[in-house]
Amino acid sequence: MTDSAQDPAVGRAPSTESSGDAPLVDVAGVNKHFGDLHVLKDIDLKIRKGEVVVVLGPSGSGKSTLCRTINRLETIDNGTISIDGVRLPEEGKALARLRADVGMVFQSFNLFAHKTILENVTLGPIRVRRQSAADAKKHAMELLERVGVANQAEKYPAQLSGGQQQRVAIARALAMDPKVMLFDEPTSALDPEMVQEVLDVMVGLAKQGMTMIVVTHEMGFARKAADRVVFMSDGEIVEENEPEAFFTDPQSTRARDFLGKILSH
Repeated sequence: MTDSAQDPAVGRAPSTESSGDAPLVDVAGVNKHFGDLHVLKDIDLKIRKGEVVVVLGPSGSGKSTLCRTINRLETIDNGTISIDGVRLPEEGKALARLRADVGMVFQSFNLFAHKTILENVTLGPIRVRRQSAADAKKHAMELLERVGVANQAEKYPAQLSGGQQQRVAIARALAMDPKVMLFDEPTSALDPEMVQEVLDVMVGLAKQGMTMIVVTHEMGFARKAADRVVFMSDGEIVEENEPEAFFTDPQSTRARDFLGKILSH
């Protein structure tokens, strides 16, 4: 049997291993059940340093669950997940240390309501990275400037718009100097006029070489910023390809059906 016959995904991008570079994120043979529901089925995914991978698929396809397993917010039944060559531990201090290398931005902003914007961004670096308060504040202000909300530093989350809060959430994740950033539907809770300001920040990160895994329905972002599109359906990776090839010539029936519904609206 040929290698291609063994590969369940269609239109797969060239293997990361062929380039001789070890992947930064390596998901191998991962399965996950919620009760009787098999939500991740033998997932294999390798992501190179600096690569931007957008995960697309219908609701219930396993996209967000996959994202959440990569920093162990969800446990897995079997398989392995490694970050920069280190296998994710099950629990404990080793997991906390490794999780600090994986930034996460959620649908909801998850900011601490009783802390200022600046305090939200400096909390992790001070407590987890053991930075001095002065160094953490200096870095936080640079990041808030980078995402365009430095003038909001002394305000509280409730005083900011949704788009501003999500940009703060991105700055907070970046403050930990992560090796990879995970975005789980980062714009789905935003009013339409706020979506672009968050996507612009994400495009900027992509251009600067941040390794990113992005679960989103924003097709424009996928076409503009992604190095690779991963299409999931029913808990499986059905197809992988470069954005232009995926959007113009999807190889699987499920991907064609999905794009037909999405792009016709």
